[in-house]
Amino acid sequence: VQLQASGGGLVQAGGSLRLACAASGRTSSIYVMGWFRQSPGKEREFVAYITWSGSSTYYADSVKGRFTISRDNAKNTVYLQMNSLKPEDTAVYYCALGPYMETLPRNYDYWGQGTLVTVSS
Repeated sequence: VQLQASGGGLVQAGGSLRLACAASGRTSSIYVMGWFRQSPGKEREFVAYITWSGSSTYYADSVKGRFTISRDNAKNTVYLQMNSLKPEDTAVYYCALGPYMETLPRNYDYWGQGTLVTVSS
């Protein structure tokens, strides 16, 4: 499975961005798609996940109410709509695939290359 993340960029605080993660290859094995982020000097942290059926989503407390994860199965793509962005949201954002509804990065098997989101104050 290959993952291609896109949509990062520079935005002012309070602005919005939408990230996309396109999956290719053996997508029949997809169960959960997660988004994680990593800032310089910090560990990679969970942001949100969605089951491929779309029946379940889960968010980190830090983004709940501001970010929305969704998927388009026909395009094998998962999106992360990020609203009301804050400077502390600045990070490289990664998408990942895993077999379980998990929040720990080590439980995800496939990773995209990351896309940089920079929020200026």
